[in-house]
Amino acid sequence: MTRILLFAAILTLSACAQAPKQVDAPEIVVLKSDKLRPKVRPAGFGRVVPKTARTAEEFDVTTTQEREEAAAVPVEAVEKRLGLTVVSLGDLTQAGFWIKTPLVSAAGKGRVVYPGTGKSVQIDLIPIEGAGSAGSRLSLAAFRLIEAPLTELPEVEVFSGG
Repeated sequence: MTRILLFAAILTLSACAQAPKQVDAPEIVVLKSDKLRPKVRPAGFGRVVPKTARTAEEFDVTTTQEREEAAAVPVEAVEKRLGLTVVSLGDLTQAGFWIKTPLVSAAGKGRVVYPGTGKSVQIDLIPIEGAGSAGSRLSLAAFRLIEAPLTELPEVEVFSGG
């Protein structure tokens, strides 16, 4: 029995002693974890959410002036109703007023209305893959401005133009 164990140990050690083959591999760059932050996106007003953000107020980095401008509905706006969609809360680290929806095929400007409060917000329309009946993702700032419940999947009306 001891001979078998001794033989197994020698085989294991001999496998470890073999030199590894030289492989041409790309150089690996290691980044510090504090440098891994999402890229600033065009709809994000160029701001980044603080690392310490934990509440909706801390994640929403829009200013009062930006909220007022987004809530204002232009009188001369020519809009086209795109339809109703169920929205979930979008990427919390992406600031601004936007909706990612399969209801559009190209990026543009638009407006979202939440029937529960009657409030609306001007938003950037961002196309995503999927059927027109699929759900959409709405920014935190837009969710808060239309006073939709953050923990639910509300249905909103989407318009293009404006």
